[in-house]
Amino acid sequence: MRGGRHKEDEKRRSLDSWEPLTRLGTLVQSGEITSLDEAIQSKYPLREHQIVDVLLPELSEEVLDINLVQRMTDSGRRVKFRVCVIVGNKDGYIGIGLGKDALVRTGIEKAVRDAKVGLTHIKRGCGSWECNCEGTHSLPFRVIGKSGSVEITLKPAPKGIGLAAGDIPKRVLAFSGVKDIWAQSKGQTRTTFNQAFATFNALQKISLIKCTQS
Repeated sequence: MRGGRHKEDEKRRSLDSWEPLTRLGTLVQSGEITSLDEAIQSKYPLREHQIVDVLLPELSEEVLDINLVQRMTDSGRRVKFRVCVIVGNKDGYIGIGLGKDALVRTGIEKAVRDAKVGLTHIKRGCGSWECNCEGTHSLPFRVIGKSGSVEITLKPAPKGIGLAAGDIPKRVLAFSGVKDIWAQSKGQTRTTFNQAFATFNALQKISLIKCTQS
């Protein structure tokens, strides 16, 4: 509890001292844009993570993976931590980010900022012929996502099936608000990063196709 309160205090101080550097940030701070939907649908790109902090403060975050990476330079070997983080409100908004730093905590902060800047809204629905309830517990249709050698297929499932997927895709889907799904993966699925981004890529494709359910 104490750690969570400290994090909230830091976020509040950061927002109080925030000076927007982009047009979208200025519109958000002035109150002309009051929702994340408006921000995403505007003609301005989302470049500042503070915009998400203002418009969607109830975001949750979770570390998916921490890896040690090494790089040889003229001055010797440099070691950094590569962190993969997922953020979402479990109701349609989700983002995945990467951060690298010599310190784990700083790497996590960078990954969270990266995930917030890449936040997207996922269109949910009920595309299962076994259910056809017109709800938003699953996906409206079948989609395929890829990242590296990993390919994942997500299929709509009826209510009660749950998230029939591996551990990493299941965590990504839960953060997006999807409750029922059938998933099938192939490739080097031991790679956490590629599994997460392949699932995220599949969810993003839903927004590229017009559908009646949201």
